[in-house]
Amino acid sequence: MNTTLQPTTVQTKGDVLVSSTQRTIGILAKRSIRTIRRLPSAFFPALAMPIFNMIVFAGTFFAVTKIPGFPTDRSINWYMPLGIMMGAAFGGVGLGFTAIRDIETGFYDRLRMTPTSRLSLVLGPLMGTLVRIVMMTSIVIVIGVALGARFSGGVLGVLCLYAAALGLATIGAGWGLGLAFRFQDMRGAAVMQLSIFLVMFLSSAQVPLNVMTGWLHTVARVNPATNILRLARVGLVDVGNPDHLSWNAVWGGLVAIGVMGTLALTFAVRSLHRLSE
Repeated sequence: MNTTLQPTTVQTKGDVLVSSTQRTIGILAKRSIRTIRRLPSAFFPALAMPIFNMIVFAGTFFAVTKIPGFPTDRSINWYMPLGIMMGAAFGGVGLGFTAIRDIETGFYDRLRMTPTSRLSLVLGPLMGTLVRIVMMTSIVIVIGVALGARFSGGVLGVLCLYAAALGLATIGAGWGLGLAFRFQDMRGAAVMQLSIFLVMFLSSAQVPLNVMTGWLHTVARVNPATNILRLARVGLVDVGNPDHLSWNAVWGGLVAIGVMGTLALTFAVRSLHRLSE
């Protein structure tokens, strides 16, 4: 009688951790996305804010396009990306509010008891937030185009806007989560909101650098958000410039996203480790 030995697969501790990490990321991402259906009242205000900002700024400052050196003749082209960027930034930071609520209810205590890496507790909610940012950006773009926005850069310009939105949301999420894990209560909420307001409005949010003067120009010039906003607007402004979609126009925003995103997520993970101690 022949006996055939079946090969057995032995899972190492590392394999189990990787599998658990991937599963945790998926579960937490789905949990974040399902919130849209369960609590639409929590999603629609985040969608209404960028639409409101876009319409209000474009309507109030429509004459800004007459300033010599302004890069577009349509105010909606300038302020639609600003509305999206503010929505992305606050959408990312909003993850910190969710984390504070989960800490107060004990949800994170249960998560920390699971055999998974701490990184998955950051990446899972982040993935869900990025899906929401894509939805928000798509809706605002459709409304913006209906109001007269024109992408002179075509598909590449649209992709740059999405990249800027997702990048800024990642930075905001890392910053918000880090503050949530540090403060562990709503004291961190004020810091989250104030910091985003300062970063966004001390940049080229309202007007381009070439028409700024004084201390605001100095601050905006070194503010990483200025480069990210330039990336977001690259497909909508400087139509007459043949290099408006060149590498020189986008590399600053991509570098800012890479550096600031890495720092923000590192801050979040380290703060979570500190929470676990």
